Amino acid sequence: MQAALAWTILSAFWTFGPAYVPNSAAVVVGGGAPIDGGRTWRGRRLLGDGKTTRGFVGGTLAGLAAAAGLNALAPLLSPALPTFPPAAALGLSGGAMVGDAGGSLVKRRTGRRRGAPFPFVDQLSFVVGAVVVTLAVAPTWALSTFTPVRLTVVTLATPLVHRGSNRLAFRVGLKDEPW
Repeated sequence: MQAALAWTILSAFWTFGPAYVPNSAAVVVGGGAPIDGGRTWRGRRLLGDGKTTRGFVGGTLAGLAAAAGLNALAPLLSPALPTFPPAAALGLSGGAMVGDAGGSLVKRRTGRRRGAPFPFVDQLSFVVGAVVVTLAVAPTWALSTFTPVRLTVVTLATPLVHRGSNRLAFRVGLKDEPW
């Protein structure tokens, strides 16, 4: 029973590994010009200064590298672990960045300033983006890999992982706020 639960959790995190990496990498490699170019909509910024082209591209590339690394490890660990064809790797990593940007758009539309907490949107927008984009670019892979159990594990565990990783990034000076 415990081994089955551990395997379920491991395979869920493995499946979403290429989506977990981009946001952290974007914090490290980001900076520069904002994606929205300073544009506003109805008096508010579209995305804000925190969403940059360098962060988006760097985060996506880091997610692709994570997928390649997981692909190399999968046969060594277990043939039951999913591997990531190029379209799925791009869907997960790029989709995570699209979802994160979408979360920022929602934050701006609801009047929240950059860095203000927005429970569930902050923690899960990248997961939603990764799932939606991957379903669009690699539907067969996504439908066979995004099982209800894996989606449930990721949805329940991600807010906890997000909170812990953000606190760590805050403590080492990579983030301005601990959420």
